[in-house]
Amino acid sequence: MSIAVIYGGNRPDGNVETLTKLVTQGLMVEEIYLKDYSIEPIIDKRHAEEGFSDVNDDYNAVINRILPHDILIFSTPIYWYSMTGIMKNFIDRWSQSLRDPNYPDFKALMSSKKAYVIAVGGDEPSIKGLPMIQQFQHIFDFVGTTFAGYILGEGNKPGDIVQDLKAISAAEHLRKELQ
Repeated sequence: MSIAVIYGGNRPDGNVETLTKLVTQGLMVEEIYLKDYSIEPIIDKRHAEEGFSDVNDDYNAVINRILPHDILIFSTPIYWYSMTGIMKNFIDRWSQSLRDPNYPDFKALMSSKKAYVIAVGGDEPSIKGLPMIQQFQHIFDFVGTTFAGYILGEGNKPGDIVQDLKAISAAEHLRKELQ
């Protein structure tokens, strides 16, 4: 099983990246840092004759990197009780892929995958992060991706995540599951 990690954070070596790397330690993974790409918001043309708008940015390069993988790990800090803006832009652009003739099997490809979410926040994430997890569940349901699990960790300042023993334990458990 091949694994892609899609990082939505902006802070190098931030809490969510630290927690995610505990999960992927010793595993072969392709790491994709969305902050390193320009991903523009979607131009909604669902009701236009052409059905989608081709945007001149790095979205296609990123989606082409994740499509070959069997397992997708979405790693995001919790910003204002949701995923980061760049991750949301990336997922919003799936609407483009659903209509893009260059991706005629996009939904079928996505339905063959398992997904995990790893998120860290500083304001009671085990409770206040749940609406974001539900949002991911609805997204994965729509494209047919199996939502295999999630980890919500608590941390605010750099390095705080190592104090969240429940999240660290969950990361170790998930790593064993993915081996």
